[in-house]
Amino acid sequence: MQTNNTSSPLHGGIRGGRYLISGGGTGGHIFPAISIANALKELDPNAEILFVGALGRMEMERVPQAGYRIVGLPVRGFNRAQPWKNFSVLVDLAKSIRQVKKIIRDFRPDVGVGVGGYASGAAMWAAANMGIPILLQEQNGFAGVTNKILKNKAAKICVAYEGMERFFPADKLILTGNPVRQSLLNGVANKPQTGEANKHLLIIGGSLGARTINEAVAAGIPALQKAGIHVVWQTGKTYYKKIIDQLSSSPLYGGTEGGLEVHDFLSDMPDQYANADLVISRAGASSISELCLLGKPAILVPSPNVAEDHQTHNAMALVNQKAAVLVKDCEAAEKLIPAALELIHDDQRLEDLHTNILRLAQPDSAKRIAEEVIALAKTHL
Repeated sequence: MQTNNTSSPLHGGIRGGRYLISGGGTGGHIFPAISIANALKELDPNAEILFVGALGRMEMERVPQAGYRIVGLPVRGFNRAQPWKNFSVLVDLAKSIRQVKKIIRDFRPDVGVGVGGYASGAAMWAAANMGIPILLQEQNGFAGVTNKILKNKAAKICVAYEGMERFFPADKLILTGNPVRQSLLNGVANKPQTGEANKHLLIIGGSLGARTINEAVAAGIPALQKAGIHVVWQTGKTYYKKIIDQLSSSPLYGGTEGGLEVHDFLSDMPDQYANADLVISRAGASSISELCLLGKPAILVPSPNVAEDHQTHNAMALVNQKAAVLVKDCEAAEKLIPAALELIHDDQRLEDLHTNILRLAQPDSAKRIAEEVIALAKTHL
């Protein structure tokens, strides 16, 4: 596996690079893509960046909000349960490849960057076949289908975990980690100590929520109340109203010290991470990268509803280094809150988890990936 040693971006009167970035479908793909774009603009201020996404998916909204142009393709995922229904999917894939070839001819990118997802497959396949060098970014400890299909066409593959040689050619791998929100690091670094005696438990199941985690927490409220722990609970938008209705008569809800705060979504994540003694989270790639960089002790509950169970692979990469605790989704109702109560009062274990997870952090990931992209651009000028 290579290390990163790229020096300067495009300078000296040379035009800025043209970068085609593709991927999406979920925040786990979109956020790294936008972070890489931001880093490219910092390193190469004259850069021209164009995103390619899938029509109807969340990248079509989030990417313009971040200030970048995006073109949507009619590409969709295959129906694995009912493969006979995939004829129309193949038709849309063919349309998408024709469309993205025209985009490439018009935009003339120096490099294609694929972060996974339906659109990434079509866009990076077309780019590579048209002689454009492509770089792939794999966020998970178990490689996604799109990136595995594209591995032989990629010039470089940036990964977040050791041991990815089992999926990709070893000579193409660069260990960079996953990009995270810089605001998180700034917030934690600048957050003063509160001096509060109560332990703080942060529960984040994702923007849409995690049913199993939410049910386990709801059932564990009496135990949390008895322990006097301050709980900040992001339920997700899907579950928020139902949970609030259930809690309306609880003396714990609405408290401050030793109380419970319930939110559908948390916009002040730097403060929340800074205050947390322990975090309960799913094991998505972006969440794990944030926990590593912030050194936060965590109980991970991998989602069973993801392709090839990649969240369990993500979590085990930490568990095997004694850097996190894993509770299976199917055991969360019984074990999650007891595990949290035991761990949050064990200062030595919290300190050990903090030390071990911090060792796995990969700082400046977006910048390091952008440097590799720019190095490829220089070969194409």
